[in-house]
Amino acid sequence: MFPPGLPGLALLLLRASVAIALLLDSYAHGAALPGWVHGTAILISLVVSVGYLTPIVAAAALVLHAIVWFVVAAGVDAAAVAIVLSLDALALALLGPGAYSLDSHRFGRRRLVLPPP
Repeated sequence: MFPPGLPGLALLLLRASVAIALLLDSYAHGAALPGWVHGTAILISLVVSVGYLTPIVAAAALVLHAIVWFVVAAGVDAAAVAIVLSLDALALALLGPGAYSLDSHRFGRRRLVLPPP
């Protein structure tokens, strides 16, 4: 669940991609969206960037992408972008955070020392 090395780096880049896409999506449609959407986008982007509770926060990013798309509904181009951004968030929710995240430090591999019988 917390792969190190190149797979962990790829998951770090995927987390950054989801965070940046969410911020850009929120910023691009700034006038059409209420203020709470912008605040939520910033909060989710920060949390997904550091990799804290990644599957839950990535699912929240997916929901926020859907909210932005339904509020704006700006045509086929916006739908294509929303689908790609949603697929990134879904992939992150299914793959997990990787070794370079807060989740790996909190819930990662631990050494268990069992007492002798």
